[in-house]
Amino acid sequence: MTLSRFDFPEGFLFGAATAAYQIEGMQWGGAGPCHWDTFSATPGNVVRAENGDTACDHYHNWPQDLDLLKRANMDAYRFSTAWNRVMPDGVTPNPEGLDFYDRLVDGMLDRGLKPFQTLYHWEMPSALADKGGWTNRDTCHRFADFAECITARIGDRVASIATINEPWCVAWLSHFMGIHAPGLRDIRAAARAMHHILLAHGLAVERLRGMGQGNLGIVLNFDYAQPATDKPEDVKAAALWDGIFNRWFIEAITRRTYPENVLEGLAPHMPANWQDDMALIGQRVDWLGLNYYTRHLNAHAPGTPWPSLKDVAGDRPKTQMGWEIYPEGLHHFLTRMAKDYVGDLPLYVTENGMANADDTDTPDKVREDFLFAHLAATKRAIADGANVKGFFYWSLLDNYEWAEGYEKRFGLVHVDFDTLKRTPKSSYHALARALARND
Repeated sequence: MTLSRFDFPEGFLFGAATAAYQIEGMQWGGAGPCHWDTFSATPGNVVRAENGDTACDHYHNWPQDLDLLKRANMDAYRFSTAWNRVMPDGVTPNPEGLDFYDRLVDGMLDRGLKPFQTLYHWEMPSALADKGGWTNRDTCHRFADFAECITARIGDRVASIATINEPWCVAWLSHFMGIHAPGLRDIRAAARAMHHILLAHGLAVERLRGMGQGNLGIVLNFDYAQPATDKPEDVKAAALWDGIFNRWFIEAITRRTYPENVLEGLAPHMPANWQDDMALIGQRVDWLGLNYYTRHLNAHAPGTPWPSLKDVAGDRPKTQMGWEIYPEGLHHFLTRMAKDYVGDLPLYVTENGMANADDTDTPDKVREDFLFAHLAATKRAIADGANVKGFFYWSLLDNYEWAEGYEKRFGLVHVDFDTLKRTPKSSYHALARALARND
């Protein structure tokens, strides 16, 4: 099913997303070390021990990358501002870093692109990681300082600000499962990170509101949790995964509570007096971003510690990441958020995309099909009452895919990581045609 921008409401925004560490190259511009540098330098954590030192060298190539967005007829660009570039030691402003983001935002505006900023897409300065990172409550206050610093410089020109990208990845994936930096497998650290990342969000919103900044939100990732069978224990396992992955963050923000089925496991490990922070965490936001990629089938795993669940392989086609292609899940979450949590609050699909083993000689038809299937799911959600205002594809460029190194390619644009040459893929051209205007 091929759609165009004219199948969506007037003013609906189309764009692509990236993240600073994944594309910029951290060896330039005075950036300090971050916990991803430490994580990738530890054997076994990242494919071929690859890191973000060079990445796509967006630091020097940003004009051509913004031109790629413009030529694809996009309306907006979702980017992040690296904490370790703005404040290399986590506290001291870096003029080179601030100047870079100044130029970048002006470059977007010069091309008619709306800048959608994300404050934190996982670049924890090593100096703060040394003090415990997200397990340390003080980090939340340092994050509010960072938010104030970068906003004082570019806040007058950005269209919106997201505080945190994917708090589940920041906290659970990284502190309980150990798959992302800092690579811990520690339930106490995870419980603290699950709470502190939301406290950091609340403190940043409070600080930016005090500066008169508007259009503030947060970006949550959602994973469609389904029971592998209709057995009661599998149904319970899927409900628990839904609580850990999906409900923990949205219920804190909209209801000032955490799911009871998750607290059964985490409450003994939570920070003291965490309940006192819930009003700050649950203050008003102006919009909600949803990142959606796949579903998981969950089954009970008897004889294992809490949460006592496991994944079961589904029967749908899978991406290069091994993730099932399940566009129905995007419709589910957009309508679920509108119905159960946020009402008429503006929603944005802030990430949706797929990894594929692309080269420059073969059309990436599978990505075209993926993209338009998820656009169709978004269109259905709007028809069913969800106030969706925009859709950002992940990602503009092939880039550093965290623990997968440069192995997995999500981009609309192919990047040769030896020469850094950019080559738009057939999916890029298909989207550009769909977004073309008649004027």
